[in-house]
Amino acid sequence: MTPEMLFHQLLGLGQEWQVSQSRFEAESGTVYLEIEETRGLWLATRCPHDGGAVFCYDHTEALSWRHLNIFQHRCEITCRLPRGKCRHCAKVFRVVPPWEGLSCHFTKEFEAYALLLLREMPVAKVAQITGEKDTRLWRMIFKHVEAAYAQASFQGIACVGVDEMSLHKGQNYLSVFADMMERRVLFATPGRDAGTWDHFARCLEAHQGDPRAITQVSMDMSGPYQKGVAENCRNAQIIFDKFHVLAKAGQRVDEVRNAEMRLNLQEARQRLRGSKWLWRKNPENLRGDEQERLAKIMDNPLVTAKAYQMRLVLRDIYNSPTAGQARWRLRVWCRWVHWVARHQRWIFKPMVQLAKMIEDHWEGIVAHWKWGLTNAYLEGLNSVFSAVKRKARGYRSHHYLITMLYFVAGKLRLPHVPKPSFH
Repeated sequence: MTPEMLFHQLLGLGQEWQVSQSRFEAESGTVYLEIEETRGLWLATRCPHDGGAVFCYDHTEALSWRHLNIFQHRCEITCRLPRGKCRHCAKVFRVVPPWEGLSCHFTKEFEAYALLLLREMPVAKVAQITGEKDTRLWRMIFKHVEAAYAQASFQGIACVGVDEMSLHKGQNYLSVFADMMERRVLFATPGRDAGTWDHFARCLEAHQGDPRAITQVSMDMSGPYQKGVAENCRNAQIIFDKFHVLAKAGQRVDEVRNAEMRLNLQEARQRLRGSKWLWRKNPENLRGDEQERLAKIMDNPLVTAKAYQMRLVLRDIYNSPTAGQARWRLRVWCRWVHWVARHQRWIFKPMVQLAKMIEDHWEGIVAHWKWGLTNAYLEGLNSVFSAVKRKARGYRSHHYLITMLYFVAGKLRLPHVPKPSFH
């Protein structure tokens, strides 16, 4: 068996193509496989326009495709692709070879290998490993993601989460929508206003979904998001994310600490100095020395200690087993905050604002106990992509980040396999 026959079998070319020559260039360390069509191609190929019989019209200039390495050596397939002409309609077309991937520069096998690597590491690193330019790899990702996303079905989706994701430093955000049951990204678009919901609704309809079928939406307390839900998903119950509520509580404790530090009480300033991260942690996450210091601070009548205690009680309320018990405990908690703030309202103002926020968003907060939804998946996704952006030294535009979101978290069918050509 000649090397050409061996490569013919390994590539699975069948009766329509053949390896006419194989050679190795030692200087560049590259294996070249030259392929040409056989007569069998014209017996099997039909016109893509009307299905009529075709014949060979001419050939293109020599084209090349990157293939999987042969041992440690780079491999490229070269071919002057034939162009066929229909005997019936007289239209000329280029024959699509069976090894060609979506990006036209790579074979299907190389694309599958590259996509596997790209799921686990930055594009620049994959470019270094494969010896390809990152721009070519990005074009390949775009092709596969666009083709697979176009075929994605959003039918039957009823439970959606939305969160904002930072694109660059400053007020530059993406709104990311996810299916909370299947834990996959559905849609992402620049901005964080009510208009993002208009775009999402149109995308949902384009993928066999229905905005009116959405019954639960997990989100933060963004006013524009609430407006977008009301205008596009009229049957949806808004559920305010518990992590957002608790994060607000942590911020309010920090504001109380800053206010107390501004007082001219030397003892309070000494005890609170350098304690910022103590109040941001939960007791079970403190180190031994931190626990000792916190215990000493809590023994003193500090306003910050009282605010911290309120935050811990609010966190414990989220462990309530039923919505009825949670409602009662939340009402008691809000009354407690207002009662404590009667005589020190100016310094307790941040905690009063937190209680007022809970009262103003009561139904959406209590809905957490009915549906049990949180934005934990989206928050985790945000952390993952923050790490990816650091490794990749940022993205060129929002289009790159959105594509990578769909690629990593969209659960698309990749690599995308196009429909077979007319053979």
